Amino acid sequence: MTGGVNSFQVSGYGPERAGWTRVFARDSLARRLDWPILFSALALSLLGSLLVYSATRNRTELNQGDPYYFLVRHWLNTGIGLALMIGVLWLGHRTLRTAVPLLYGASVFLILLVLTPLGSTINGAHSWIKLPGGFSLQPSEFVKITIILGMAMLLAARVDAGDKPYPDHRTVLQALGLAVVPMLIVMLMPDLGSVMVMVIIVLGVLLASGASNRWTFGLLGAGAIGAITVWQLGILDEYQINRFAAFANPELDPAGVGYNTNQARIAIGSGGLTGSGLFQGSQTTGQFVPEQQTDFVFTVAGEELGFVGGALIIGLLGVILWRACRIARDTTDLYGTVVAAGIVAWFAFQSFENIGMTLGIMPVTGLPLPFVSYGGSSMFAVWLAVGLLQSIRIQRPMSA
Repeated sequence: MTGGVNSFQVSGYGPERAGWTRVFARDSLARRLDWPILFSALALSLLGSLLVYSATRNRTELNQGDPYYFLVRHWLNTGIGLALMIGVLWLGHRTLRTAVPLLYGASVFLILLVLTPLGSTINGAHSWIKLPGGFSLQPSEFVKITIILGMAMLLAARVDAGDKPYPDHRTVLQALGLAVVPMLIVMLMPDLGSVMVMVIIVLGVLLASGASNRWTFGLLGAGAIGAITVWQLGILDEYQINRFAAFANPELDPAGVGYNTNQARIAIGSGGLTGSGLFQGSQTTGQFVPEQQTDFVFTVAGEELGFVGGALIIGLLGVILWRACRIARDTTDLYGTVVAAGIVAWFAFQSFENIGMTLGIMPVTGLPLPFVSYGGSSMFAVWLAVGLLQSIRIQRPMSA
């Protein structure tokens, strides 16, 4: 075993992984981690904990009489997320590549459980599994990761082996089939927001893989036809149809279906440049905006921290996306490129949708803001994604 890059790759991040022997050696983990991503994600999680606390400290009907109830659980979720990130780093994304079939099967099994009596409905969405101790699991959050890993494995297999310069049509069809199965199950819940994210992930993965652009245009057309079909067949629940109706016409029933969006815009607009001060927001304290700790957490930042606070959140998310794009660009294997690109597509669209719905420029779909919103499943999934990004960066050549 020699020093430098080779010793790092052998001792912890390759097929011959031998543990953490040289994790902190020169040219190993400390030097190769993408610190801007890590610091930005931690900053968002810390800021999110303050916003969640502000939104829930007076909500006695939610916090069981303990003003720190959601704050502590948000910290716990973040801690578990960090542990999952470390676990991914220890295994390495290339090792996980061999376990993709098992991970995919497990994620499909879990979302099928949601459709059984074990599934539960929270805030109108039947997409959860109740666990002992008052915890809930949303399997669709983990499906996003398995779709990325599964499609990347199929699309990159022959390219990384040197057999093909880019994925052929048969390989693309196989990858699409892998993605469609869980997407159809999630649609049956129905969880429209998660399906929208998955569609964007599929498009991002295909673009990064080098597949023919005809597939992208074909999928866009198929998506439009599918959306019309879903609408015509009445697959969507009434509350989801009402959300789209309120988005198309903001003045429609402002005290009913349009209430959330209207109150969100009032809260953000009242914050001005620097906000009313942390824990001092009248809209937040008065509990005028529903689900402020989850879907509408950005309204707390807008009201209490103003434009500056909102811009800080967007800026930190932008740093993560920028660094993730660099990781996708610099990695030397297509598998790593596709995985990183899929994560970029996921984070970018979900962030835009969440913030956009609070501003009234996107329909309300119930998607959390990555790293900021309260919710264990979402927090675990995004930190797993950070672990994948870090693993991809670590295993690239030092000159990249």
